[in-house]
Formats: sequence, C-alpha cells, structure tokens
Amino acid sequence: MTEIKPHAAHWGSFDAVVENGRLVGVKPFHRDPFPGSLIEAMPDAVHSAARIDRPYVRKGWLEGRRRGALRGGDPFVPVSWDKAVRLVAEETRRVRAEAGPKSIMGGSYGWSSAGRFHHARSQLQRFLGLGGGYTGQVNAYSYAAAQALLPHILGTNEVLLGKVTDWAAITRYSKVMLCLGGLPIRNGYVTSGGAGQHSNEMNLRAAAEAGLRFLQISPARADVPDWAGAAWTPIRPGTDTALLLAMGHEILARGWEDKSFLATHCVGWDKLRAYILGESDGVAKTPEWAAPITTIPAETIRALTAEIATQPAMLTATWSLQRADYGEQPYWMLTALAAMLGLIGKAGQGVAFGYGSVNGMGHPRREVPSFAMPATPNPTGFFIPVARITEMLENPGGDHHFNGRVLQFPDTRIIWWAGGNPFHHHQDLNRMLRAWAQAETIIVQEPWWTSLARHADIVLPATTTLERNDIASSGRDRFLRAMHKAIEPVGQARNDHDMLADIAEELGYRERFTEQRNEEAWLRHLFENWRRHCARMGQETPDFDTFWEKGFWEADAPARGEEYTQFAEFAADPEANPLDTPSGKVELFSETIASFGYDDAPGHPVWIAPREWLGAAEAKRHPLHLLSFQPATRLHGQLDTGRVAAANKIAGREPIVLNPEDAAARGLKDGDIVRVFNDRGACLGGLRLDPGLMRGVAMMATGAWYDPLEPGVPGSMCVHGNPNVLTADIGTSKLGQGPSAQSCLIEVEKWTAALPPVRVHLPPVIEEAS
Repeated sequence: MTEIKPHAAHWGSFDAVVENGRLVGVKPFHRDPFPGSLIEAMPDAVHSAARIDRPYVRKGWLEGRRRGALRGGDPFVPVSWDKAVRLVAEETRRVRAEAGPKSIMGGSYGWSSAGRFHHARSQLQRFLGLGGGYTGQVNAYSYAAAQALLPHILGTNEVLLGKVTDWAAITRYSKVMLCLGGLPIRNGYVTSGGAGQHSNEMNLRAAAEAGLRFLQISPARADVPDWAGAAWTPIRPGTDTALLLAMGHEILARGWEDKSFLATHCVGWDKLRAYILGESDGVAKTPEWAAPITTIPAETIRALTAEIATQPAMLTATWSLQRADYGEQPYWMLTALAAMLGLIGKAGQGVAFGYGSVNGMGHPRREVPSFAMPATPNPTGFFIPVARITEMLENPGGDHHFNGRVLQFPDTRIIWWAGGNPFHHHQDLNRMLRAWAQAETIIVQEPWWTSLARHADIVLPATTTLERNDIASSGRDRFLRAMHKAIEPVGQARNDHDMLADIAEELGYRERFTEQRNEEAWLRHLFENWRRHCARMGQETPDFDTFWEKGFWEADAPARGEEYTQFAEFAADPEANPLDTPSGKVELFSETIASFGYDDAPGHPVWIAPREWLGAAEAKRHPLHLLSFQPATRLHGQLDTGRVAAANKIAGREPIVLNPEDAAARGLKDGDIVRVFNDRGACLGGLRLDPGLMRGVAMMATGAWYDPLEPGVPGSMCVHGNPNVLTADIGTSKLGQGPSAQSCLIEVEKWTAALPPVRVHLPPVIEEAS
C-alpha cells in the first residue's frame, strides 16, 4: 500500500511516499518552482545504518565519570529507556545541587527540525529553563559578528535577517548591484523552518532579465551563476575592507559623496573621512594603496566605484564575509559606502546583507507571524557568545570581552545538546576535542551516530521529522506547511518532547513542562495562537482541521506596486523616523563602540590585516587560503549519509577545489586524494579543479562528518574531509566574538598511502551489557 504524506524540511516542502511502513521516495511540493535535489536524500537519511536504535551510555562513563577523560574511542553500552531517563535525571539533580544551574551548558546550537513544535533546541531549553536554568549561547555561527555590530550603526538586525529591501524594488529601481561574496545559488535551497517556494533563483533570474547589472567581488567565479552575466572581479580573501575604503577614497576624490545625506542622516562622518584620506593616521586609502592588498588593480577599483556612484545601486555582502578575522569591518564599511552615496532608504537601493546566503532573503512578501513555540525564560540569564564554547571549557571562571561587557565563563559540568552538532560547525576541532574532556557528563539527543553522539556519554535516540507530526514555518516564506507523521519511529527512537517530559517527571515538574498537552493538543494550541496573531494583522486563516487536511496555507503575495524599501521612512524624515541608534542616525563613527576601548574594533571602520591571509608571513609555509562553504549537497552535516552528498564525493572524501595551476605546481591532477594540512590539523579530500577559482585559494565544503583516523586522539587526521580540523578558533573581535573560519591558511599534498575507510556513517563499537 502506497501512502502520500505532506511534509517539510529546512531544504523545502515535499510529499513523503510511504510503502509498507517505509519511506521509499519523495515528491516536490507542487507549488515550488525550484525544489532542488536535497529532498531526494530523505529516504537514505531516515533509514540510514547510522540511526541510533536505542539509548546508549559510554562504557567509560559507566565505570566512573571524571574530568579529563577523552571521548570518541570508547565503546557504548545499550540501556533501557527507564535506565537512561533515571541516569539523566540523577546526573542533572546532582550537578544542579553541587554547582548550580549555570554549570549545565544548554545552548544546544543547531538547526534541528523545520517543525516548530518538535524543534529540539526549543524543547531542551524549555525543559532546562523550567528546571532552574542553564548557560545558553547568544547569536549565530552564521552571522555573529554582524549581529553585534549592526544594531550599533543601523539600529537593527533586520538589515541582516530580513525584512530587507525586496527584489521587486531592486529590480524596478536599481541599475547595478555590488555583491561582495557573490550571490551563490547553492545557499538558496535552505532556510530555517523550510519553504514552500525556493525563490532565490526565481528572483535573481527576474532581476537579470530586467537588466540589473551584477558586480561580483569574490575569489570564485561560481559564486554567481553564469546566466546572471555578472562582471567578476577576483579579490584576495579577507581584504574586502581595504577595497571598500579605497572606493570611499575614490568617491571623495571625484566629489561623488552626498554631502546633504551625510550631514542630516549620519554621525561621525568627519572622523571616517579623516581616516579614509589619511589625515588621522598618515595613510591615504587610495586605490593604489588597496591594489597590492586586494590584488585588484587601481583602475579596476576606480571603475567599480564609478559604476555604483553614477547610477542607482544596491550594495550587499554574503554572511560568510564576516566569518573572518575582524569580520565586523567590511560590513561597517559597506554600510558607510552606501551612506556616502546617499543610497540608504532610496527606492530599491541602499545596503542589506544575505541576499545570497539563505532562501527567501528579499523575496517580496507581506508580514505574517511565524508559527513557533513560545520562548521559555532562562532564570540564570547566563550565556556565552555562540562560538566561544572551547574557550569556556578551557577557562572556567575566566573573563572574556563581548560587545562592551566583561563576562565570566561558567564552570561547566554537563553539556546537553539536542538538534545540532558542534563537531560540524565549530572551529579547530582538535582543540575542542581536548577541551571537551573537561565536562563531567555529555548528554546528546540525536537520531544519528554523528560525531557529536560518538563523543557523548549518554545518547538518547530521537525521532526524525518523518516519525512525528509538526508544522513548518519560516519568516521568509509565505507558506505554512503541515508535517504529517509518515512512518513509525525507527527502533526505540522517541521525540524530544516525550523523552524530556519523562525526565521532567523524575525531577518533579512534568506538568509544568507539558502543560498537560500531548503532541496534537500542542499543535492545536500553537495553531490557534498563530491564527490570533494573523487576525490582528488582517490575515484570514483556516481552522486547524481544514489546514491539516489540505497540508498547507499560503499568505497573499504583495500586489505590484507594493515593493518594499528598507529605511525609506528614515530617509524621508530622519527626525520623525529615527533609527534605533544612540544618535537616531547612521553611525559612521560609534561613540558607544569607541568607548569599549577595543584595539580590534575601534569607533569607525578600519583596515586591520587579518591574522591569517595570503599577505601574512605564515603564507610561506601554508600558501593556500582555505574558504569553507555551505555545500549544495546537504545542509551543514544533515543528509551527509544520503545519496546526494555521496554522489558529490571523490572516493568517499569531501572535494577540495583548487585552481589548475596551483594543482599542477604540486604535481596534482583532478580526482587525486590529497592531504590538506596546517599546524592545527589535517584531513583528506578529493581534488577538483576549477579555472574560475583565483590562484592561491582553496575551497572545501563544511558538513562531512568528522571521522578521525584514531578516534579519541586529538590531532588525528580526519579521513572524511571536515575542514574544521584546519580552521582557527579565534573570535572575530572583542565586539562580536563571532567565528573566524574564513581566515585559514593551508597546504595540500598528494596522499600516497593506503586509503583509510570512512567509518562514521556506521555505528560505533557496541558492547552488550554484562
């Protein structure tokens, strides 16, 4: 018997095809013009050999928990659910009593499920919050540096996350779009909460067909699709701020600055102007100054400047640009450039970030509330910047600077993770593995034997989205999607809400956690809350049963003429519509940031040479700049066990891309297995050549599950190809403390030994309880 069930994931809506209780295929959602291929991997992931079939406990932990014990090499012992629940509850009670709730790290960063009720992180933080609190994480790996900066200078993070100036306005009013980092189509196949419509390619094609000219500034030609006809200018990684400062100098030299806008809508122009001209530091930021830094000829810099200064323009940058040493600076200077030209708030013009970073950014839409679990307050109020987890474990009780505050790291006894994988998204995994040993107990809720689960103490098997009912929702999409349960749970897997409810019962607060609702009651309750919010915004919505039977709801699309331009009201009257900054204006110089006294984030945008870049002395030993990126074949580490990711690998290894001339200089050819290395670590990769990648640059996707040659041994080579064994774990600056993965130097050599097997897609060693 074949059944068709409506469903969704972060990579899009689809219909699940089920035969005899097994997921055998998927069909794209009929309203999606560009569904992509990621959904094809769903059957492989759901029925993967890497599924966790029952609860497990690390053997070494059972024999005696202690700090300093390296994880990753121990066998696991199966236990019953009753015992697992009891062990977790007892450990939670003990640690809370001995060290307080701050000693439980419950940040649990990760994308988890597109379903908003069964979103694992939300469920875990509800559980921990109601139980007394925990240490959380603030901001996101994707754009942490920008999240700290932009409220200081533009008064909002909407310019980063949406609602931003939409593509309809850009296409109608702008003539040129400056794209730092390009507009990679691969990123447009995912968005948090899923999508009923993949809109990035549709909007980009419409803009190109309307004649919008794209100026692409990035090391890789492929960062904008060929059919968009972009003018590509290769740039040395990490030097975008120098380029933008030189463009600012050219604007001043030509008299193109909008003096009126700078006087009425901005503060601090005098200080930034003095820096650009060299009056404050003796170094004029001319195109000739920038040329040897960026490798872009001075005349090209002048030509780029003329294009954006003499016609209506939109300026943008990908999120990846700020995941680098001093990543706040290019975002600040790009904003300053838009202000210098008076573009901010002009119809279809200005500055915004992320058009090429996630699906739906800038897609024309009306405001619709997102469907979501209500947030549960954390009674401790305690947090760390999202990317400082290793430092937290290394330095309990130590101080660290963040966005004008001096914070203290907790003494972490328990790490509890649900719905994410720091062994995917964190940097310098060998350093993290050493720090990981400082926790007494690590609890993981996870469907698969990922690298995180393999480095845990107590492993609780979670259902995938196909094994439960839920509702998908994204603030960048017009659709609400029903996610019908398609199959029964695999093995003894349970949904996060139910397992946490049982643990809460052991700890005495089950009824507060569940509010005496089961899955269906929660979905109906949340849906009615969502309907009330929609009604207040004038949106008509169906009742729950009608929605559930149909499988989706769609908001009305904006009519022609409803184009949206961000900051339009501010541009029209800055006194009546001030920004939410201290001055109410665009802060080209921020008194607030300057007052922090940070040497790596002063009061206006500046050029600071990155710690690792091709202009550093270290480039003599490691002469390739590695850029790690979101692949087209999976979402982060999700779907790595599927057919789409497997088809892209070379002999089972993640591809690394080089320019053919760089490969030839090392005696390498397309398809070779290579060792990629620096002083932090090494991994294997399969070589792929691309003449559209500038020389001196290498590119490698993130998300291949970390698979060390010697499990549990820091420094062991990853045989699968996880680039985060190579990246540096250093905050972007004291201001943002974001990850700086894009500042990474490496070398590559041919692998000549026998090829070790990739074992991470199979379960670890299991020992039955004696």
